[in-house]
Amino acid sequence: MATSSVRTYNGGEWTEARFKSFVVSALRTATQRWPPKYAVLDAAFTQRKTNVKTGKLAKHFECNACKDEFVAKEVQVDHKNPAVDPKKGWQGWDTFIDRLFCEEPNLQVLCKPCHVIKSAKEKEQRKKT
Repeated sequence: MATSSVRTYNGGEWTEARFKSFVVSALRTATQRWPPKYAVLDAAFTQRKTNVKTGKLAKHFECNACKDEFVAKEVQVDHKNPAVDPKKGWQGWDTFIDRLFCEEPNLQVLCKPCHVIKSAKEKEQRKKT
């Protein structure tokens, strides 16, 4: 009797795509504790000053793209070279993990509007591959 070579996930409840999405999400969550992320934030720190929205003293960070200052909630640490190459697409788990958990030279602080613009450009590039 031949056995099937199709792999199942979560007792057959998940597709391969759902499993991949789950693992990618878990890995991205783990990057929240990645030390180089905090080194990049420290390097982008400009000063503590009053947050105009709350009136409270807050750390401000410089966006690497527009060079304006923003409070922590308004910035994100971005991969200069994305974890999934926009030109080559998915290249496997090893490549994804190596690119996701990269060192400081591949990370930058962007304000949320600049990050949205950069991400949209990368998404367009991926559509073309």
